Amino acid sequence: MTHALLNTLEVPEAFQPLLLETPQATRVDSLGDVIAVVLHRLRFSRDPLELESDQVSMVLMRNLLISIEEAPGQTSFDSLLEWLQNKKPAAAGEDLDDLLHYMVDNLLDGIFPMLEQMANRLDDLEEAALRDPKPRILGKAYQLRNNLRRIRQQLWPLRHQTLLFLRQNQPVMGPEGLQGFREMAQNVEQIFESCEILRHQCDAVTEAHMASTGNRMNQVMKTLTIVSTIFAPLTFIAGIYGMNFKNMPELDWHYGYLAALLLMGMIATIQTIWLRKRGWFEDWTATRR
Repeated sequence: MTHALLNTLEVPEAFQPLLLETPQATRVDSLGDVIAVVLHRLRFSRDPLELESDQVSMVLMRNLLISIEEAPGQTSFDSLLEWLQNKKPAAAGEDLDDLLHYMVDNLLDGIFPMLEQMANRLDDLEEAALRDPKPRILGKAYQLRNNLRRIRQQLWPLRHQTLLFLRQNQPVMGPEGLQGFREMAQNVEQIFESCEILRHQCDAVTEAHMASTGNRMNQVMKTLTIVSTIFAPLTFIAGIYGMNFKNMPELDWHYGYLAALLLMGMIATIQTIWLRKRGWFEDWTATRR
């Protein structure tokens, strides 16, 4: 039935799969008086960690603009529909190229707030990695990196195809519509630059996590070294007096046991004070507020 409707509207057979089949790669294509644009509406389901994508296909012909969405929602070009319903006089054929540009621009502009949310989330993850590094922080950073990769993959074909499209002489595109596609090319470049910055921010989260984990491991090794340093001479003294030689004068002392304990306690105290003055007891992994 849908194919029959498209045939009635005289949509070329070559462009009908772009409207009806999913998923399709992002593209800007033209043939004669027909222009086809396939984009994806990107959005977060709950937070920046879960990215969803719905295909939006558009075909522009003389006096006809068709758009089909994979999963239309409540916000599917609501402002455009309201404007068309209230526009007086009604939109004419020469306005269709501007409407196509508006729809494409609306889909691209929705990516910038998403990138801002991801940037804020990465700031929080970097701070958490410095304060309390946990494995799930790296998992979230990798998931955000994967979302950035998906956004880049969705828009990558537009970088080349838009430039080719602008070099062609499109009879159905007016000057304002062509200017809109030039702005679209600039928006795509800005999105790519923002994605590259955020990718480096993902690397910063990973580096902060590794640095904090390394500091904590160094703190553990330092603690073990302090304990070993303090107990090494005590173990040496205990080993000497644990030998079973008969000619050991200290064994006959009435206060020999107490003297040995006092000696070991004094050595441990002196070592503790000396190590503390040298800064060995300072905790470099303490939570910073």
